[in-house]
Amino acid sequence: MTSIRDLVGETLDIGAEYCLELEQADQGRLLARHPNPRSPMDIEVCRDLERLENVPPKEPVTVRICGEMCGDRLVGKVIEPACDDPANTGRPSTDS
Repeated sequence: MTSIRDLVGETLDIGAEYCLELEQADQGRLLARHPNPRSPMDIEVCRDLERLENVPPKEPVTVRICGEMCGDRLVGKVIEPACDDPANTGRPSTDS
């Protein structure tokens, strides 16, 4: 039997790592759109920010989606200040 937790977990991509563009919002928070368009929540990147050289970073960074909430957003953790695989955005490719 599939549980609600399993369905939500698949949609939120908890534990997955993506190359995400971060934007600085009010009060200095770093936000990113969730790479899964079915996700009801976006991401607030608030862990391991000391890994970033610039805030907000000029280029996408590697972020892991954590299984915690910060307000109405998922918590994101900076894994790398750059992206080894810039195509790893989690979004469908637009290449034909």
